[in-house]
Amino acid sequence: MVSYSCFRFLRALRSMCAPITAIIGFSFLLTWIFILYQPTPGPGIAQRLGWQSWDIVSMPNNTDINNNVASKPTNQSSDSSTPEGVDWWNVTNTEDAVDVSSLPLDVWAPLLPHDTGLSEIAVTRCVVNPETAGDLCAPDSTSEQDAIKGKWVRVPRNLNFEGGYMSGYLNIYYRRTRRQDINLITNIRLLPDREEPYPIDNWHQAKLSLRSGLFRVPPLYLWYKTGKTAAEMTAEEKANIITELDILYGEDVPWYGFEKLEPPTMQEKGRVEATWLTYRRGVKVPPRAPPLHFSHSGKFKVLQVADLHYSVSQGICRDTIFNPCERSDNLTNTLLGRVLDAEKPDFVVFTGDQLNGQGTSWDAKSVLAKFAKAVTDRKIPWAVVFGNHDEDDGWSKEAQVTMLKGLPYSLVERGPKDIHGVGNYVLKVKSADASKTHLLTLYFLDSGSYSKGFLDFFGFFTPTEYDWIRQNQIDWFLQESGSINQIERPFTPDTGKDMGSIWGKRQSSDQITPQTVKLAKPNALMFFHMPLPESYMKADTDPRTKKPLDVGISGQETPGNAKHSDGFFEKGILKALESDHRGAGNALEVKAIGNGHCHLTENCRRIKGVWLCFGGGGSYSAYGKIGFDRRFRIYDVSDYGETIRTYKRTEKDEIVDEMILSGPGAPPI
Repeated sequence: MVSYSCFRFLRALRSMCAPITAIIGFSFLLTWIFILYQPTPGPGIAQRLGWQSWDIVSMPNNTDINNNVASKPTNQSSDSSTPEGVDWWNVTNTEDAVDVSSLPLDVWAPLLPHDTGLSEIAVTRCVVNPETAGDLCAPDSTSEQDAIKGKWVRVPRNLNFEGGYMSGYLNIYYRRTRRQDINLITNIRLLPDREEPYPIDNWHQAKLSLRSGLFRVPPLYLWYKTGKTAAEMTAEEKANIITELDILYGEDVPWYGFEKLEPPTMQEKGRVEATWLTYRRGVKVPPRAPPLHFSHSGKFKVLQVADLHYSVSQGICRDTIFNPCERSDNLTNTLLGRVLDAEKPDFVVFTGDQLNGQGTSWDAKSVLAKFAKAVTDRKIPWAVVFGNHDEDDGWSKEAQVTMLKGLPYSLVERGPKDIHGVGNYVLKVKSADASKTHLLTLYFLDSGSYSKGFLDFFGFFTPTEYDWIRQNQIDWFLQESGSINQIERPFTPDTGKDMGSIWGKRQSSDQITPQTVKLAKPNALMFFHMPLPESYMKADTDPRTKKPLDVGISGQETPGNAKHSDGFFEKGILKALESDHRGAGNALEVKAIGNGHCHLTENCRRIKGVWLCFGGGGSYSAYGKIGFDRRFRIYDVSDYGETIRTYKRTEKDEIVDEMILSGPGAPPI
């Protein structure tokens, strides 16, 4: 009886094997398709990767699409090419032509200066992510339609991103064509259900609502108008056609050159940020900054902006007495604008944590569109270094650099790819006279984000230790420093006609001019986000007063340096001298280092002859302390680079802790 029962059990088990195996196999298949499978490009796609990669897509600075010519301010022109009475940095040279006809038509690359128009727009909704599953939900097309109107191009930004997982993936598609016999899109409107443009002639409606997938939200439809063909358009008409589409998250400004379409496809509500369709007419090439230069009177001013911590939202105020205090990013931009108007700097450096990270800056492009607006609106050249929060939310520094370079007046550089970090680069500030002499060096380094340990490798733990400046960055800095030519200091400007009466003023009795002439490198300032361990060492003593050379507020928060170090201060900073000549002594090239990261620390402390300075918190969106005013540090360089003075301007327009770091009046070494 027992053997018979076992036999029946085994028969039943065998009969269940087939369906169980089928269920398990089907489950594995679904897992593979929707989770594990990542499409790998074939050789043909790999060859076109450049057009799809933020890292590769870039255009020459100051590209002028007029007649396909690129031009920009340059400091390479010969003296003979500079018209009399015109400053050398305002002279432009014609560079290699930009062949806009070579730009790709079938990929979305909004930084490219396309002057090619769109022929058709569609909206699609998909239950799977097109980024991983491919364009399964692309609009229908045929080879003939592709050849006539262009292939469908997906704007890879989900209109339903803020609608939650159940709302699916809602994407805009468009066709772009260079054919001269196709009617091009000249206008776009968003209208509610059962409403249409008037007159209706040449207007076309995208069939799917821009709010498809959202519950209890009235439909909103995209309408586009086609005008003349490219062959029939005048140059003025062609410059006004729609050339690109994009998506903005949040209530702030769109990317440079783009405009918002009213109303938002998704309204701001609670924790849900607004979503906007944006468009560009014609070509909007961001203006480039002229080469950095001193004034004719030998002055150059740098404003440091530390730790903005901006988000996709308009920000949440922290640690301030303002009540109410809303939209802190905008409030900070207003404060920064006031400081810029008061100080009128020649250059602005953002020293890290431009993005808040921590889940609030999940679309870096929407945040980067606004963070420097107060500066770009005033046409001031600027640069950045990265902080530990800038890539918290998944946007790589590589991608951010490409976007930053696409903003007006940016001097941001990616730096060498064979050393640690992104954004290790050098900018040189030159004299205003025709000699264009290099008078001040600005070094920028990436102090990293977080160092990865063994346990972090599997993603089980969040890294908690800060990164640090690595040995290959030290080697790079010493190499860059060693390549800088020595000049005769103090610098004497050219006495030619281009200087006018300035030379006479330079020699007046009220000018403080060092008596000793030496051959040495220009003075240098350096900027990176996280401080070195040396920032918390015992300060040098002023030989005149016997007091520590430590000016400003510190000690309100835990030291912000990394636990590890490759010895950048000792092996790099202290090894870079003004001159290799023994008679020049041991004067250091880098006179001051500007850091951010520590919002409640804003002191300058001299360690072994180098000033280690903090910017102090300047943003209402970042942590602070009630009673501790937001502030910005200024480096005021004069005497053609010889004298470096610093101070801070607070939110109450108070100037605090003014001091001379280098030059006549500075504490002796």
